[in-house]
Amino acid sequence: MVLSMERWKDKIAVVTGASSGIGASVADALVEQGLTVVGLARRVDRIKERSTHLSNKKGKLHGVKVDIRKENEIVDAFKWIMENLGSVHILVNCAGCSTEALLTEGNTEDWKRIFDVNVLGLCVATRQAVNIMKSNYINGHIIHINSILGHSIQNVSKVNVYPASKFAVTALTETLRQELNTLGSKIKITSISPGLVVTEMTLLNKNFTEERRKAFESRPTLNVEDVADGVVYVLSTPEHVQVHELTIKPIGEPC
Repeated sequence: MVLSMERWKDKIAVVTGASSGIGASVADALVEQGLTVVGLARRVDRIKERSTHLSNKKGKLHGVKVDIRKENEIVDAFKWIMENLGSVHILVNCAGCSTEALLTEGNTEDWKRIFDVNVLGLCVATRQAVNIMKSNYINGHIIHINSILGHSIQNVSKVNVYPASKFAVTALTETLRQELNTLGSKIKITSISPGLVVTEMTLLNKNFTEERRKAFESRPTLNVEDVADGVVYVLSTPEHVQVHELTIKPIGEPC
């Protein structure tokens, strides 16, 4: 199997949650590969700052301010992309959130926020991207950044509804794959499920309790670049090859 990113050169990729963590690393990696990348995030100033540092790369990074919990902002962002840049060929859903709390003591608003970001926002962005691809006869690629917690429940304390939101992503990936097959579409769909990644949601989160921090520090970790490399890998596969699920674990991961 020959791996190549050549067919994506100068094409448009949308990356949600692109202001930090995995989303930022994915956006930067795709710019390095020569794509025009549109990063969606609330902290759009961070994206614009990085675009300056990436100005000498093969691709280009644009930032659009979007709260992934708000459908109208996602829809407007895709409309802006179509009107100003062109058709979307790739969508990488990286936006995600979690909260530290027991399931039996959690806050309902926190639960809603997790599902709004991790599930509904992902669905809206995917719908908009797929409709653009279908309308313009583009054999594009949708990538969901999932989690190993989206496949098995592990003994990790105070994750409450986060695994449930990621199990939903696993189901949505397969649902979309079957739907696209039924439609005879050549659009690809991939779930990438990493283990514990060092981000602002985990080891870099300054709001976690000491108990939570020690729990994370006791586990092997991945870097955001490891996940970005996984994104580039699945995009590099030939058009007839679909990597439906890519699980990335650090050496020593017990589960």
